[in-house]
Amino acid sequence: MTSAIQRLLVGRTVAALATALIPTTLTLAVVRTGSAMDLGLVLSCELLPMLVLLPVAGVVADRFPPQRVVLTADLIRAAAQLAIGAELLNGRVRILDLALLSAITGGAVAFGTPAVRTLVAAVVAGPERLRINAQLGAAQGLAQIAAPAAAGGLMLLVGAGWSSLLTGMLFIASATTLGGMRLHRPLQRAKRSTFLGELHEGWAETRRHPWFLANVLGHGVWHLAAGFLLTLGPMIAVRHLGGDTAWVVIAEVGTVGMVAGIYAASRLPMRHPLVGVAVGAAVFALPLAAFALLLPTAIIATAYFVGMFGVGLLSPLWETTMQRRIPQEALGRVGSFDTLISFAARPLGLAIAAPVSATIGTTTPLLLGAALVIIANLAILLLPDVWERPSAPSSPAGRTGRQDATRAA
Repeated sequence: MTSAIQRLLVGRTVAALATALIPTTLTLAVVRTGSAMDLGLVLSCELLPMLVLLPVAGVVADRFPPQRVVLTADLIRAAAQLAIGAELLNGRVRILDLALLSAITGGAVAFGTPAVRTLVAAVVAGPERLRINAQLGAAQGLAQIAAPAAAGGLMLLVGAGWSSLLTGMLFIASATTLGGMRLHRPLQRAKRSTFLGELHEGWAETRRHPWFLANVLGHGVWHLAAGFLLTLGPMIAVRHLGGDTAWVVIAEVGTVGMVAGIYAASRLPMRHPLVGVAVGAAVFALPLAAFALLLPTAIIATAYFVGMFGVGLLSPLWETTMQRRIPQEALGRVGSFDTLISFAARPLGLAIAAPVSATIGTTTPLLLGAALVIIANLAILLLPDVWERPSAPSSPAGRTGRQDATRAA
């Protein structure tokens, strides 16, 4: 493993842990001094800039060296978290200050996300990408598991302010891994035009790939359904399965399933990765149906394990397929549309699940979600290019003078 790949893995693992610490720390800090409305304001101020700025971030990721974009994003997040830490340590929590700093953090996340995908494509050779994407996915999954407990422990030991300061220092540490990073191959850059022109070119490139658009739609459906499950699942567990312990057991089993799926992604023989992506997303219907039918806890936990195994499996397969099939000079812009749908769909599901269930109960929305997850994702298998095994990205329409070999993954 080259030094650049090692630094990429270490840096993104540290950044993933820092990112995962933020929501729990903010939640615990705000609920002690503010109201539920204050918490909603702070968290939404982090989410909204992500959604608004992702298309812009895609253009930036394709226009500038990705390691510089990621470095800048890490340093901005570090500064915002250090400022939040100072605010909390000051003893007077001003919600508007936290909201503004959360918005800055969300904006930095938006710019860093598509650039990381481009950075992996530039640093890692084609044959190694699935393994590296699996390792990055495992690091993110483990960070999401460990961060709530770590943030809670830090709150009890030293307080929210020091937790935010530690988060800022972690972002500084992740940024240091990017300085002077040598790329595996020179980046191919599209000819510069206006911002709107490059944004239009990115959308035109996106439309050239039916397999991409179909998968993005399917992923949006299961993210929406996941929002419903994460809201209604605990409610069902408390009311019908014996209490909080049942939900904790089910959630932990699902986490193990996700990590197992990520681990298996680079080890299972996958002649057609997009088939694995489609099936991996479709099996998320199992826990939705199990919760809807109020099956025994053991069966629901097993279904959740299988569903999260599919989610873990599809993540590195999807990232690797995008890096292989999408021309590198358009990867940031095309990938930003995928991230935009993912960032938007799950919070929408979380927001509307409770009102919907209050009107029509929990069974109907969960069963409907299960059916839509199956249909939206298995329908992708009808596309001929899902069954292809391309070795390099296809040439974008309207671009000449470049051989496909120069962009080979």
